[in-house]
Amino acid sequence: MSHPTKQPSRGQSGPARKPFRQWAWEWVKSIAVALAIWFVLRALLVEAFRIPSSSMERTLLVGDFLFVNKALYGAEVPFIGARLPAIREPRLGDIVVFDSKTQPGVKVVKRVVAMPGDTLEMRSNELFRNGVLQPEAFTQYVDSMSAPADPEMRAWQLEYLAPGVDRDTYHPTRSTWGPLIVPGGQYFVMGDNRDNSYDSRYWGFVDRRVIRGRPLIVYYSYDHESWRALPFLTAIRFERIGRRPE
Repeated sequence: MSHPTKQPSRGQSGPARKPFRQWAWEWVKSIAVALAIWFVLRALLVEAFRIPSSSMERTLLVGDFLFVNKALYGAEVPFIGARLPAIREPRLGDIVVFDSKTQPGVKVVKRVVAMPGDTLEMRSNELFRNGVLQPEAFTQYVDSMSAPADPEMRAWQLEYLAPGVDRDTYHPTRSTWGPLIVPGGQYFVMGDNRDNSYDSRYWGFVDRRVIRGRPLIVYYSYDHESWRALPFLTAIRFERIGRRPE
C-alpha cells in the first residue's frame, strides 16, 4: 500500500546560508589573524634577506635568498625599540646581519673576525688576532694587484691603533693594516671575498646594538648572470637550497 509523500510546507527550505556580510567579516578576521602572525614572526623570529653583492663569496652568492634568525641575538620589539633577551651573544666566526653604517635603512651581511677587547691586524692578506694567525679556509682573494694606501681607512683607524704604532707613518692598505684594539661592545667584521668587500677595514666597528641576526638557511637561489631568459625561474641553483651558511 503506497503512502503519500510528505510535501514540504510552504516557506520551508534547505540549510540556511550565511549572510554575505557575515561571510565577508569571517574572511577579514582570518586575514587579520594571518597578518598578525606574519608580523610577529617577521619582527621577532625570522626575516627574509637577499644577497645583493659578491662580498661574501664563496660562502654566500649573489642571488641567494636567506631566512635570518632574529631571535638568536635578541630581536628588537617594533615601535618601542626594546630588545628581547638574546639566546646568545655573537661569536667569533659568526656570519651576522646588521644595520649598515654608511647606508641608513640597509642591512648588511659579513663575518665576525674580532671580538671586543681583541687586537687585530692584517699582514699581506694574513689575519692575526691577538698575535695568532687565523685559519680562514672560507676566504677568497680575486685581485692580485697590490692596493695603495687608503686614506679612508687611516682616518678612523688612527684612534684605535695599538700602543707603539707610529701614527705619523701609518698608512694602511686593503691587505696590510693594524694592529687595532677592538673597544668594548664592538665587533670587527669582514667579507669572505676579501678583495671585493666594503667592511670594517674602511668604516669601522659594528656596534652590538645594530646586529640583527644570523643567516639560518638558504631557501632559494638562482644565477643572476645566467644567459637564459627569466633566470629567476630558469637558472635555479637547486644544490644551494636548504644550505646553512657557515
